[in-house]
Amino acid sequence: MAKNGARDIEIAAFATHQVITQPNPLRKVLRRVEAKDIDDPIGRAEQALAGLSGEFKEWMVTEVNRLSAAYIAIRNDGFTKERRDELFRAAHDIKGDAATFGYPAAAGIAESLCRVIEHAPDLGKVPGELFTHHINAILAIVHENTKLDSISVSAELSRRLRKVADDYLAQVNRDRPEHLEAILAPNIVPAE
Repeated sequence: MAKNGARDIEIAAFATHQVITQPNPLRKVLRRVEAKDIDDPIGRAEQALAGLSGEFKEWMVTEVNRLSAAYIAIRNDGFTKERRDELFRAAHDIKGDAATFGYPAAAGIAESLCRVIEHAPDLGKVPGELFTHHINAILAIVHENTKLDSISVSAELSRRLRKVADDYLAQVNRDRPEHLEAILAPNIVPAE
């Protein structure tokens, strides 16, 4: 890109100040287009997303199976750093993908599970039912999402699991104020 010379800069002097205007080199590369030729990238993205929407269920099932496999490995052989990380990544991926794929209640439950994994001082002492309920709830939401009445049920399930997880985390972290602050923070996954 060519640099502007000093002669290209305009200086307007006023009694109390000066205004320096630098030329806009982008003016040379801009072109006007007719209204009928204007590109709509958001519209194109929405069309592409609609075209992929038939695959969302399959992708979500793959993510849920990954989460289940990670927990089964932990249940069978105990927690290791690698197994913990895989469980966290699987839950985190569901948290990020679920709303886009049409399963917003699963996102809230996956976030709650991530919080348990992240803030429990000793994952080996977390009641297994807490993990099992989170994972079973995500499985149920993904497999039963086609029923109209399941939306309100899954939202209530998500709310209750989050409350149980937060109560557990507040109890086990009562002597760890740096974790309590994060635990008591509001939910970051958007509500439906």
